[in-house]
Amino acid sequence: MADITRRFGWRHLRGAPTTHIRHHRAGRLAHDGPGLSFWYRSLTAALSEVPVDDRELAMTFHARTSDFQDVAVQATVTYRISDPGVAAARLDFSIDPDTGVWRGTPLEHLSTLLTETAQQHALDILARTPLSGALVDGVAAVRERVAAGLGAEPRLPATGIEVVAVRVMALRPEPDVERALRTPAREQIQQEADRATYERRAVAVERERAIAENELASKIELARREEQLVEQRGTNARREAEEHAAADAVRAQAEAARTVRLAEAEAARAVRLADAEATRSVRLAEAEARRTVTLGEAEARAAREVGEARAQAQAAWLRVHADVDVATLHALTGTRLAENLPHIDSVTVSPDVLTGLLARLGHGERA
Repeated sequence: MADITRRFGWRHLRGAPTTHIRHHRAGRLAHDGPGLSFWYRSLTAALSEVPVDDRELAMTFHARTSDFQDVAVQATVTYRISDPGVAAARLDFSIDPDTGVWRGTPLEHLSTLLTETAQQHALDILARTPLSGALVDGVAAVRERVAAGLGAEPRLPATGIEVVAVRVMALRPEPDVERALRTPAREQIQQEADRATYERRAVAVERERAIAENELASKIELARREEQLVEQRGTNARREAEEHAAADAVRAQAEAARTVRLAEAEAARAVRLADAEATRSVRLAEAEARRTVTLGEAEARAAREVGEARAQAQAAWLRVHADVDVATLHALTGTRLAENLPHIDSVTVSPDVLTGLLARLGHGERA
């Protein structure tokens, strides 16, 4: 459908490359061609839009064969409008100048024309063909007859229509007839299947017998090899026992020799240890004696030096106290006595004792 735009009382039409536009103004042809674009007034314009692309028309119709059997025909006709001017003159392809919609149904008229023409030629050839021949060669025969009939139809060129191709997809009988026709083939297929099943079973039985024979032969061969295996195992066991005995004898001899060597080595080591222990004991005794003598001498020297030091200290102490007065000695004596007395919580001094002590202290100061 063409695109129509309104602007200030004018209309603008823009067509597609696959549509042929014819514009008449005041009875004269103003524009004619595919893919046009122009301005016009809707009150004075007469527009026609004719499609020029290839179109597919699918059709299904029933026909009767020569043996009075009904068949359904499925076909497709490809056509195009080769002369848009003739088609626009024979059919109503006019469009509304305001909306661009066809005023009539030209494509439906074309479909009806092509369908009826193709159906007429298909019915003509199928009416002289039996059902079996129609199912075997009917598709090619109907296609050729319909294509030839449409090509020779004078009304199509007069309307500007060109048939491009004719295809017949299927010729199908009624369902009951189709099932009846399939029955012999199915029976034959079933018979072939049964025969194949029987042959397969026979082959399976033969193969099972061959398998059983092979299994029996395998069991016999296995038993024979098991006997050989038992004999070989006995021989191997005897050889293994002999080898073990020889190995045990060699092992015993080696163990005895090793024991003797170990005993001799242990005795020699014990002798060496005893000698070393005796030598060490002697050395320790000598060292202990030397250490005891050295310690005795050191202690004697230390005791002598300590005694001398004490004697010197005592002599010095006596010399010091020989020059000190009696009161100082009394005070020192009291101090030493206080240092050596036990812990006393409290001391009670009576007046008599205090008076005597004070008197003595006074005499000592005057002296």
